[in-house]
Amino acid sequence: MKEGQPQKESAPSFPAENFPALRSFLRGYFHQDMKDEYGSPEEAVREFCQDADSDQREALAKEWSRFLDQVRGQPLGDINRILTGPLGSSYSLTSENVQRMSAILLPFSKKPKT
Repeated sequence: MKEGQPQKESAPSFPAENFPALRSFLRGYFHQDMKDEYGSPEEAVREFCQDADSDQREALAKEWSRFLDQVRGQPLGDINRILTGPLGSSYSLTSENVQRMSAILLPFSKKPKT
């Protein structure tokens, strides 16, 4: 590479196979028409929560929590490269999106004891 040429940024190495529910959710809801269909990432999450059964909601919430733990401290650009690369999202998130999505999903990460 010649000096002064921008380096192509690729998605950091990430074990997407360890996040099947998150990957399936992102591919199914964060597609190229997400903004037209849902209006915002948060609305897409709400729609998923309405469409999914309790096991699917719990699986996504747990994987979202693990994902956030694994990327903690990384720049948002790197996190978005993982989301739009190995995890299959067509939409990049803002830090506000991440916080709002977490507020919706994380309560589902623990099933109430019966």
